[in-house]
Amino acid sequence: MGFCCCPGTLLSCPMGLTPAPLTILPKMLMGPTGPMATCMDCIPFLNIVPFGVCKSLLNPSTAALTAAAFGVLTPGPCIPTPVGIWIPTKPTVMSLTGPVLINNSMLICAFGGVIKINLPGQFKIMA
Repeated sequence: MGFCCCPGTLLSCPMGLTPAPLTILPKMLMGPTGPMATCMDCIPFLNIVPFGVCKSLLNPSTAALTAAAFGVLTPGPCIPTPVGIWIPTKPTVMSLTGPVLINNSMLICAFGGVIKINLPGQFKIMA
C-alpha cells in the first residue's frame, strides 16, 4: 500500500546533488492535485529532469572530469538515463498508459543511480 504520485512529486538519486520534480503529462486518471503518474513516466528530460551534478564514475562526463583532475572525483552534469520503467507499481489501479506510480516505486539509472520518490505530491489517495 502506498500513496499515488501526482504533480508535486519530488525525486532523488544518490548519485545526484539536488532533488528534482517529476513532470507528469495529462492523462485520463486524475488525482487530487492533477494527473496521476504511471510506470511509463520515465522519459529523460521530459518526465525526469537532471539532479544537478552526478558523482557516478559510470557517467562519461564525470569520468572524463575525474581523469582530467588526476583522479580527484569531479562530478559532471547529471544525465538521467533510465534503463527500464518504474517498479514496483500498483497493478490494481490502471491508467491508459499502465499502472500508477506509488511512493515506494524506483527507477534504475544506467550510470549506477537508483531514482526514488521522496514526496508523492499528495497524501489523500492510497493504492
